[in-house]
Amino acid sequence: MAGKGTYEGFTAEEREAMKEHAQEQKKAARRATREEKAAEAVRDVLAKIAEMPEKDRVLAERVHAIVTRDAPSLAPKTWYGMPAYALDGKVVCFFQSAAKFKARYATLGFNDTARLDEGPMWATAFALVEINDEIEARISELVKRAAG
Repeated sequence: MAGKGTYEGFTAEEREAMKEHAQEQKKAARRATREEKAAEAVRDVLAKIAEMPEKDRVLAERVHAIVTRDAPSLAPKTWYGMPAYALDGKVVCFFQSAAKFKARYATLGFNDTARLDEGPMWATAFALVEINDEIEARISELVKRAAG
């Protein structure tokens, strides 16, 4: 909000993400077989990662490798123009590049379908600025838990 009672609407980045989501939905509806859908979804995710600025791309490539290695039940797909990983068609986790919404860090996020519950409160998003061995182990543990 710019001022009291003034609604400015969605940002250009938010509008673009919504357009990408609509395109993803249309594309998914046109695909024929399950195998074709899966193969095209992986290509789409890898293409989105390749488009990212280098800093985000390096992080997204590592996240993709960790998720596909340690939570193979999660299927790669794009979601609002971001790499995401779904179980039974529902997005469990996603990578949001810092450049996507002009943020100062990339984000590894989890939707409510992720099984990360820890009592009455738990984190569902994590800022990512680098991935070292310790962070890779934490991401691995999170995606395994999220996938069930």
